[in-house]
Amino acid sequence: MTDNDYIDGDYREVTEEEKEEESTEGGRMESGETADEDSSGESRDNSKQDRDAEDEEKTRQKERFCMMCRRPESKTGRLIEMPGGMCICRDCMQKGMDSVQNSMQSGNLQNLLQNMPGNIQMIDLSSLGLGVPQNRRKKKEETEKSSAPKKKMTMKDIPAPHLIKAKLDEYVIGQEHAKKVMAVGVYNHYKRILQDPEEEKKDGVEIQKSNMLMIGPTGSGKTYLVQTLAKLLDVPLALTDATSLTEAGYIGDDIESVVSKLLAAADNDVERAEHGIIFIDEIDKIAKKRNTNQRDVSGEAVQQGLLKLLEGSEIEVPVGATSKNAMVPLETVNTKNILFICGGAFPNLEDIIRERLTKSASMGFQAELRDAADKDPDILQKVTMDDLREFGMIPEFLGRLPVVFALQSLTEDMLVKILKEPKNAILRQYQKLMELDEVKLTFEDDALHAIAKKALEKDTGARALRSIIEDFMLDIMYEIPKDPDIGEVVITKEYVEHTGGPRIIMRSENVPQKSGD
Repeated sequence: MTDNDYIDGDYREVTEEEKEEESTEGGRMESGETADEDSSGESRDNSKQDRDAEDEEKTRQKERFCMMCRRPESKTGRLIEMPGGMCICRDCMQKGMDSVQNSMQSGNLQNLLQNMPGNIQMIDLSSLGLGVPQNRRKKKEETEKSSAPKKKMTMKDIPAPHLIKAKLDEYVIGQEHAKKVMAVGVYNHYKRILQDPEEEKKDGVEIQKSNMLMIGPTGSGKTYLVQTLAKLLDVPLALTDATSLTEAGYIGDDIESVVSKLLAAADNDVERAEHGIIFIDEIDKIAKKRNTNQRDVSGEAVQQGLLKLLEGSEIEVPVGATSKNAMVPLETVNTKNILFICGGAFPNLEDIIRERLTKSASMGFQAELRDAADKDPDILQKVTMDDLREFGMIPEFLGRLPVVFALQSLTEDMLVKILKEPKNAILRQYQKLMELDEVKLTFEDDALHAIAKKALEKDTGARALRSIIEDFMLDIMYEIPKDPDIGEVVITKEYVEHTGGPRIIMRSENVPQKSGD
């Protein structure tokens, strides 16, 4: 018998049964400790998964982009960090190195690199393993699969032409014919892109797009009409300018940059961009130059380059740039279903129309007077394709813009309505500014007509309204915050014409009533 055969604190002999019970209790305690260790291990695994998910979310939110092509790191692979916090992807860096290598071989960089050691060779970045990580690629695929599918637009979602025009009426005053033409054109564009392909194959009828050419004097609302339309539509719409377009290879924006802006408006989604609308403003600036012996790189050459876009073809578009020469990726976009709306002021087009109309004037008592065309304010409504060809637009370009319509010149009554009736009227904007100072701003009717007459004298359309109001509102907006007792300011005709001042009503005074009220 050994000392281990006695119970602690008791020298009584331990039997075999007591040994078995002690070993059983010890086994239970060990199994309990093992279970606790397993549960703690599972909790550690769960917390690790949570931390990984949080890290993944933070990485996604703080994802870096290439400074050249603007692609995210999930698409380009691990980015190369440059001084100043800049990052460049492997493709853009390789293009830069290839360009330097070619210049070195051709001898263009001998003076620049004469102090550098010889045998300089550019490395191949594809061998560095900077591709997209497999785990990042899997995570992106899982995210795309888990995301809910977008709801596709159906024929029921198409707004009818009268609904589109009603929305335009809330913001644009007048121009009834122009709003009808645009509403019908956009409505047909929706129907064309939502047409069932099987039905098209069955009957063999393919609906062609009808590009539009909008003519109107400056300040008549051409650009504002399209900008308002962009707020109402559910398709990507790009607003671009034709003044910066030049022939390929010259300084300026390439013609494909028109589509690149639409691609950017569609979040680089090629399928959505192929169903969008492009508005090219200042289209009259690419008219053919007259009496020139130099190459017309920003006129007729641009019109010829736009032919393939208007007709419909597959073109390579630079992503995030305005030139193909930039080191950016290219996307192939089909312009067959893109609706093009071109607009321009076409200065001196009225003289071409008058000359055509007066040529046909006859003699006799029933002959039409020559000065009748001079007094016609809406002479642009009588424009023909021959007049536009005489202006400098080539026939091939005009043939791809079958819908031609002109906007009306603004009258005094239309300018008064523009001041006060639209939702975003100019008067409401200034009244909102004065409300922030707790001051009421009121305009008399005679003052509104005085503002409209001044705008007509400037001959810049509705753009002159804001400049006129800014002129006489400057002193009011400067002096009003000085006196907190001013409660209302009334703009009078005399104040607009600089022959008097505004009527100031203090908060303590009663609002004067007009006679006859």
